[in-house]
Amino acid sequence: MFEIIVAGGWVMIPILGCSVVAAVIAIERFLALRAERVAPTQLLNQVWHWVQEEGITRERLEELRGSSPLGQILSAALGSADQGREVVKDRVEDAAVQVVHGLERYVGVLGTIASIAPLLGLLGTVLGMMRAFSVIMLHGSGSASLLAGGISEALVTTAAGLMVAVPALICHRFFERRIDTLAVDMQDRTVRLVDALGAERKAPAAARKRA
Repeated sequence: MFEIIVAGGWVMIPILGCSVVAAVIAIERFLALRAERVAPTQLLNQVWHWVQEEGITRERLEELRGSSPLGQILSAALGSADQGREVVKDRVEDAAVQVVHGLERYVGVLGTIASIAPLLGLLGTVLGMMRAFSVIMLHGSGSASLLAGGISEALVTTAAGLMVAVPALICHRFFERRIDTLAVDMQDRTVRLVDALGAERKAPAAARKRA
């Protein structure tokens, strides 16, 4: 393996660096974007229990905000629930933008790596072919060992660039899809909470009118 890396020349250094960065980001995002960590299953039920039984206090809102990305959005809805539906909608949208931005952290780097790794491989290929042609010019086509060194450099960097780019691109698309799915799920749960809060406020008003 070391001999192959050496054969690729100095271009292998940034390619290997890209592979390490891509691997670290992929592992970190895979752990960070777990559904139960982003949008816990029982969180909405817990929040509704607070609303009906215990009441929403500042401490509860802080606890909810720090619990998960979904908690951040729900806390924004609860914190402005008494200011009208339009205000709640604006606050929820602002919180959702911040949450999605946090979920997308480092994912763009994977896309960048998927784009530049093949270019680095192509650069190594060009340099390797230049070396091969230089050998031909200086020593003729009979110097097989020197000629093979340039060709080897060209082939190794191309393969290495593709080996880094393909997994990085797959991870990039996978995480983008995961984020979209989580965003839709969080939106659905938040809408259910906002609708439930609205219905709860309308019930006492209707009872007073009948009285």
